[in-house]
Amino acid sequence: MMIKERIEKLRKLLKERNIDAFYITGSDAHQSEYVAPRWRGREYLTGFSGSSGSVVITQKRAALFTDSRYFIQAAREIEKHGVILMKSGTSDPDPVEYIKREAGEKANVAVDASEISISEFRAMQKALSPLTLTAAEDILSLIWTDRYPVPFSPVVMLSDDITGEKSSDKIERVRDEIKKKGAAWTFISSLDDIAWLTNLRASDIPHNPVFYAYMLITEKEAILYTDINRFECLDNLPFSVKPYEEAISDIENHIAGTGYINDKRVSMSFSFLEKYSLIVGRDVTTDMKAQKNEREMEGMRKAHLDDAVSYVNFLSRLEREGAGDEIAVSDMLEREREKREDYLESSFSPISAFASNGAMCHYSASEESNRKITRGLLVLDTGGQYKGGTTDITRTLLFGEATEEEKRDYTLVLKGHLALSRQKFIKGTTGCQLDVLAHQFLWNEGMSYFHGTGHGVGCRLNVHEGPMNISTRLVDVPLLPKMVISDEPGLYKENRHGIRIENLIAVKEDMNTEFGTFYSFEVLTLVPYEKRLIDMSLLTEIETAQIDMYHERVRKALMPYVEKDAVKYLEKATSPLKEK
Repeated sequence: MMIKERIEKLRKLLKERNIDAFYITGSDAHQSEYVAPRWRGREYLTGFSGSSGSVVITQKRAALFTDSRYFIQAAREIEKHGVILMKSGTSDPDPVEYIKREAGEKANVAVDASEISISEFRAMQKALSPLTLTAAEDILSLIWTDRYPVPFSPVVMLSDDITGEKSSDKIERVRDEIKKKGAAWTFISSLDDIAWLTNLRASDIPHNPVFYAYMLITEKEAILYTDINRFECLDNLPFSVKPYEEAISDIENHIAGTGYINDKRVSMSFSFLEKYSLIVGRDVTTDMKAQKNEREMEGMRKAHLDDAVSYVNFLSRLEREGAGDEIAVSDMLEREREKREDYLESSFSPISAFASNGAMCHYSASEESNRKITRGLLVLDTGGQYKGGTTDITRTLLFGEATEEEKRDYTLVLKGHLALSRQKFIKGTTGCQLDVLAHQFLWNEGMSYFHGTGHGVGCRLNVHEGPMNISTRLVDVPLLPKMVISDEPGLYKENRHGIRIENLIAVKEDMNTEFGTFYSFEVLTLVPYEKRLIDMSLLTEIETAQIDMYHERVRKALMPYVEKDAVKYLEKATSPLKEK
């Protein structure tokens, strides 16, 4: 069934139910960023394959709402299906404004109760007034007859050597934290929080080693709601296990008194919890998970060393054998990673974007779009899941000779990347306060980028995690020791090229003075920059020394491990800039 046919079939069903507008959040029952195929309703109805966006279907129109990272990609993917693109953050209406305009003042609006959080539903309900918003049953499944089931892959219990803390101890820490907040129980829906809390990993969502589950923790009980058959053994677990589908009906048998929930992650399917006395806030596990322990940091460092060895072997092979096309390049890197004993899988779908494709921030090469590599820039954004950690790295590679514009653009991005990573900052500083360091050189030239500069990264978990970030958006979360975050400024010129440079950095304690405690960053990523794209005339002595020191560190760390054929490449790629 073609997308236009799916939309018409849905419209017919909505008309039968007296629904004037249907809102699709694009998320799953846990408000995940990346979702299992079952919850890819946004793509099913529009053809858009990006990871962020919502959809509104009325009797006359179908509209996709997404942000600037996906404007170019979305326009290409949805045009042939008759779907309208609404650009978030521009003069285009947001979903609420659009629904009011398109559906009329007396419209009935519906959304799948399981795919919208309590917080978003209540805010939307208020904003749509006097229109009626209903949290409905799963309408989409009525037309999506071959919809994927909820995945229940086998779980793996991580050893204490990897996690650094027993699940039972984490559960006790959660109990202590919610007690301090005045609550007797907490209900957790966030999948990576549950994976971290239980020390379990699985593969329900591609590239994200999580599993579909809910978790209830009371003063005396800890209950994991998931498919029991995914366990080989249920002995010696510090929590009981009950079926996933019983969560809604069973929770009330175990709770009393005041509860603590994150209403931004708990769906409207659990709206009955609102009748209890509730304290609402970020899951306490989110903050615990963000600050890695020393064993987790050791695992992250080892993962980045393994990843860097693979990456330099790949760059050497690429130089010797040539590139081919976008997909061939990312496949070549994947084959190098697969040689590492601790490598498990990629941490997200690779972005291999050549020339003008690089101007699409989250471009994904397909058989139709796959470009041959000739002369130009390639943005290569990839990452890996290793037994002890998670990596995420972007390098912009040059093929052929660079233009002056390309060298200037690359160097301005690099200067911001370097400025952020070398900055020291006082305790209590947030990512928002540091973001201008990465943007400053582009802004001074009348240019910018519109994605975040940095996102948190999990330890053998999701490549995107909170609560911290580095962006122009105000997030009132201070950066704390052992938080791992990306440093990835970029620049995107439509129909010309894209540039992004990304390392992962970890917050560390730096010094204590009479003025307070100061932190700095440890750079985890160990891969050379593209020296041929650096315009030396734009660098200060401090920046030149910073690059040379980094490259010396890379060379010393990797030289004992790279393949024989990569030794000369590594020596050349990490030689002092003035020798380039």
